[in-house]
Amino acid sequence: MKIGLLSDTHSFIHPDIVKYFKNCDEIWHSGDIGNLNCLKKLERNKKLRAVYGNIDNDLIRRETKEYLFFSIDSLKFLIIHIAGSPPNYNSKTKKLIKNYKPDILICGHSHILKIKRDNKYDLLYINPGACGKVGFHNIKTIVRFEIENKKIKNLEAIELR
Repeated sequence: MKIGLLSDTHSFIHPDIVKYFKNCDEIWHSGDIGNLNCLKKLERNKKLRAVYGNIDNDLIRRETKEYLFFSIDSLKFLIIHIAGSPPNYNSKTKKLIKNYKPDILICGHSHILKIKRDNKYDLLYINPGACGKVGFHNIKTIVRFEIENKKIKNLEAIELR
C-alpha cells in the first residue's frame, strides 16, 4: 500500500501534489487543512484520512477527527496535529501513545519536516513539514512511503518547488 502524507496546507494544495501522489492508494493529512475545498481536492480519487488542526474551523472539524488510530498490515498508526517532538510530546499525545501503543506517530503543526526513530516510546515519528503558503517554512515538503510486510518501506521526503 502506498501512502501520500502531508500537513499544514492552510487552504492551498500545491499543484505538484497530484503528480507525487498519483500512484498512492491513500492520502493522509495531519491537520491545518484550511478549508473544505482542500479536503474535496484530496479525496477526489483517493481514500483520505485526515485530522483537524488548530486553524481548522467547525466545517473542517465536522468532516475530520482530532486524532486517528488505525492499523494496516499489523502496523498501528496514530495521527494527531499537535504532538510535540520526540521524546517530549504534549500530555495528550503521551496519553494516546500509552493507550494505543502506535508503531508510527504522525503529526504536523511545527512546519518542520522531521522523521525520527523514538526509542523511548518505541515508535517512528513522522512530521511531513508544511506544504501550504502560510507559515515560516521556506521549503514546502510532503512525504511518501509504502506499507509492505508489516514494515514501512521506501520512505521519502519530497520538496515542492
